[in-house]
Amino acid sequence: MSLLNDIAKKLVADNKGILAADESLATIQKRFDKAGVENTQENRRIYRELLFTTPGVEEFISGVIMYDETIRQHAGDGRSFVQVLNDKDILPGIKVDKGKVPLAGFGSEEVTEGLDGLRERLEEYSQLGAKFTKWRAVYTIGPGLPTKGAIHANCHALARYAAFAQEAGLLPIVEPEVLMDGNHDIKQCSIVTALVLDELFEELFINRVSLEGILLKPNMVISGKNAENKSSPEEIANLTLEVFKKSVPADVPGIVFLSGGQSTTEATRNLCELNRNKKDCPWALSFSFGRALQDEVINTWRGNGDNWQKAQEVFYKTAKADAEARRGIC
Repeated sequence: MSLLNDIAKKLVADNKGILAADESLATIQKRFDKAGVENTQENRRIYRELLFTTPGVEEFISGVIMYDETIRQHAGDGRSFVQVLNDKDILPGIKVDKGKVPLAGFGSEEVTEGLDGLRERLEEYSQLGAKFTKWRAVYTIGPGLPTKGAIHANCHALARYAAFAQEAGLLPIVEPEVLMDGNHDIKQCSIVTALVLDELFEELFINRVSLEGILLKPNMVISGKNAENKSSPEEIANLTLEVFKKSVPADVPGIVFLSGGQSTTEATRNLCELNRNKKDCPWALSFSFGRALQDEVINTWRGNGDNWQKAQEVFYKTAKADAEARRGIC
């Protein structure tokens, strides 16, 4: 398990963080549509190449989570994307869940699928050069939600996935996301986040997952997008740290927060405030942002090769800001 611990430490070392470039075809369709980019396989390849080849971005990015299509693609110079990342000393990673489906008997609640055949897929991804993996589960706050059954089903799947990944010699990033959708206040989010984390670590223990060989990718404790009273960065930092100090064991090497529904500016500022207030935290507090790292890049590029350099400059600047936020600079 020492190898997995080494990978975890490298991913959260030196004030760097992780780029989540693992958007499904449906998700990247939405982002391309907003920027007026046709969602073709070649445009997706070109866009990922723009991100991965940005000069100097390895100063701030330690790893990249890719989608199944992406890990098999190549840059224009013939190198595989895995090799492009390796040449920058950025660890290649892969999303291995197969998305959400309705949880039978639980109305609108969902469970993430993908355990069937996972052992064989992990072996293939390892051969392709992946060093770490990711699996996402989501929880919605609402009247009577999330239910105990939905919390358990998703946490059990996360734990089974993590056990498979460790068996394959790949570091599992475990992502339990309490969604920002809704009008709940920050206190409700703190209660639900604590319930989810407590269930998650119980399942990880039952399934014999080594905590030294994982990274946790959770939501910050934050009010819903439609809440009347928005949370301040100070409130977010204080409540997030309060919940995580009670629920996350010290054996976990690092917490790489997701950006969720936050804007680029909000995610960076909140990460900065967390690191300013992380006194006595046993784990590194880093980032694994997708939208917050990419929105401005896509809107600058817009599928136009003439905007390539400018878009890369935007990506470099955004990644640098998140790396500085890890040091409490904002």
